[in-house]
Amino acid sequence: MIVYEADKKQFLHHTDHDDIEHLIHTNFKAVTGKRVNQSEVRSWRESLGYVARVLRDDDIPNEMGIAIELHIPQSSKRIDVTLTGRDADGNKNAIVIELKQWEKASATEKDGIVVTYLGKGQREVVHPSYQAWSYASLLEGFNEAVYNGGISIKPCAYLHNYTRDGVIDAQHYLGYTTKAPLFLKGAEEQKKLRQFIKTHVKYGDKKEVLFELANGRIRPSKALADSLKGLLKSQPEFVLIDDQKETFESTLAAVRTSGPATPRVVIIEGGPGTGKTVLAINLLVRLTSMGLLGQYVSKNAAPREVYQSKLVGTITKTRFSNMFSGSGRFIDVDKNTYDFLIVDEAHRLNEKSGLYGNLGENQVKELINASACTVFLIDEDQRVTLSDIGTKQVIRELATEKGAAIEEYELASQFRCSGSDGYLAWLDNALGIRPTANQTLSTTEYDFRIFDTPEALHTAIEAKNIQNKARVVAGYCWPWRSKKNPKEDDIVIGENYRRKWNLDKDGSLWIIAPESIEQVGCIHTCQGLEVDYIGVIIGPDFIVRDGQVVTCAEERDRHDKSIRGYKTRLKTNPEIVKAEVDLIIKNTYRTLMTRGMKGCYVYCTDEETAVYFRAMTHSI
Repeated sequence: MIVYEADKKQFLHHTDHDDIEHLIHTNFKAVTGKRVNQSEVRSWRESLGYVARVLRDDDIPNEMGIAIELHIPQSSKRIDVTLTGRDADGNKNAIVIELKQWEKASATEKDGIVVTYLGKGQREVVHPSYQAWSYASLLEGFNEAVYNGGISIKPCAYLHNYTRDGVIDAQHYLGYTTKAPLFLKGAEEQKKLRQFIKTHVKYGDKKEVLFELANGRIRPSKALADSLKGLLKSQPEFVLIDDQKETFESTLAAVRTSGPATPRVVIIEGGPGTGKTVLAINLLVRLTSMGLLGQYVSKNAAPREVYQSKLVGTITKTRFSNMFSGSGRFIDVDKNTYDFLIVDEAHRLNEKSGLYGNLGENQVKELINASACTVFLIDEDQRVTLSDIGTKQVIRELATEKGAAIEEYELASQFRCSGSDGYLAWLDNALGIRPTANQTLSTTEYDFRIFDTPEALHTAIEAKNIQNKARVVAGYCWPWRSKKNPKEDDIVIGENYRRKWNLDKDGSLWIIAPESIEQVGCIHTCQGLEVDYIGVIIGPDFIVRDGQVVTCAEERDRHDKSIRGYKTRLKTNPEIVKAEVDLIIKNTYRTLMTRGMKGCYVYCTDEETAVYFRAMTHSI
C-alpha cells in the first residue's frame, strides 16, 4: 500500500504549487480510512520540502519513482520516502529514506538506541539508521519482489535539522550508519545525499519498481529460512524432548491445515521449566522454513530479546529481529494477515495496548484475528499483574467468536528446578497458593537455602556465577531511585546491603548481561527466562504470621504497575480485589523462585517468614 506516488517531476510540481502535506493527508484518509495528527501533517510539509531541495538536480532523472508512506507488509510501519529507478548497470534499486526533524539526541549504551525529545518529553527510540536498515531488512527477507525480483534496497536516514555533533554519528552506532548512511543538516550534507541518490538511480523507471514493491507477495525468503534453520541446529538448548516433540508435531499439523476459511487456535499449557519457549522458537523456525509467514510474540520484551540473542548468538540487532514482536502491535493488522503467530507468555497479555493502555480492543482478540492459526503458550499461575487477562477461558471464548477450531495440549515434563515436580508442589503449598501433599522439601533433590542476610545471599549467588548463569531478583518493594539519579542505590537493607535494580543500559537483556550479577532483577526482566541459580529477596509484601501467609500490597513500591489501581477497585469489589492482589503477590514470588535450574537461594526481610521456610525444609 502506497499513500502517495509520483515521479520526480510530479513530486516537485506538487511541492512547488500545491500543499503537498494536504494532498498526502487526503490520500492517507482515502487509502486507510484514518486521520493523522497535525504534527505529522507538519512534518510532511517541512521534511518533504528538504527532500525536494535535494532532488533539484538535472542528473537525477525526472522519471524516478517516488513513494511517500509506503506501507511495510507484516507491520504497522510506513517508510517515509522511497525512491526507485535503475543504476548505471541497469539494476533495479529502491532507496529507502527515514526522515527525522530532530535537532539533538543523546547516545545510550544500548544497541541501536538513542534518547531524543518526542511529544511530551525525552524518550528512548531506535537510531534513525537502524530504523532505515531494519525496514530494508524486512523488505529483503519477506517481499518476493525484492528477493526474487532483483530489487536492491538502499537504506539511509536524513535528519535535516540536526548538526553533526559526534553523538548521533558516534562510533557506537557505526554498525548501523555503515549499513544505512546518515545525512544531516547543511548544504554539504545535501550534496552527499544527492550523490547517494545519483549513485543508485541513474535512470528513471516510471514507477515500475514501486508497483513491484507494493504488489510483491509477502513470504519469508529461502535464504532467511535456511539461515534460521542453521542457527537452530547449532544450539543444543533448543532440542525438543519428550512431550515437547509430541506437541510440536501436533501444532505443525494444526498450522498446516489452517487457513482463512479454516482458522485454528492452539493452547499449550505448561508450568515453569516445561520448555514452552524452546517449543515456541522451534515452531517459529520450522514454520518459517515451510514458507509460512508468522512471528514470535510476547508482551514482555525480555523473553523475545533474550531468546532471539540465544538463537543468533549475539545481543546486537540482526535481520531476524523483525520476526520477534510485542503483543500490542496487532491493533490495525488486517484479518488473517499471518499464517501463524506464536504467542509466548500468553498469561501476560493485556486488554488494551499502547504506552498509556488506551489503544485497541483486546490483545487476545487482535492476535486471533490477525492469524489463520494462533498458538498460545500459557501458565495461568504466572499471572503477575492486575492487567494480565490471558486465560484459557478468554482464549477459548474469542477463538469461538472467530469460528476457529480449538486444540489444547499440556507440557508436563519438568526440566527446570532439577526436574523436581516435588519442589513446585512444595512451593505452591509454602506460598499459600494451593494446598498440596508436599509440605516438607528435601534439599537433596534441589539446592534450596535460606540465608540470614542479603549480603550472604548475594555473595553465594556471585560464587555460582561461573558461567554467567546466576542472578539475584526481588519483589518490587523498593523504589527505583537510580533510574533518575545513577548515584543512588535502590535496594537498601540494613546498614551493609546496597544494590541497584537491573541495569538500565541492559534493559530486557539484563539476565544475560555480564555485569548484571551486581544488580538485582525484577519480575519483568526474568519472567519466561532461566538461570542455573536464582537468589530471591522476599520483601515485606510477603510475610508469615503464626504459620499463615499474609500478603501486604501496601508494602509494594508506589510505582509498581502490577497492582496499579487496586485501591480504587477495593471500593467497589473489596473481597474479589483482595483475592486478586493476594494471588498476584504469591504468583510473583512463585515465578521468581522457579527461575533456577539447579537451585534457589532466599533471603526474607521478615525473620518470622525465614523461620517458616526453614521449618518446611530438611536435608537427608
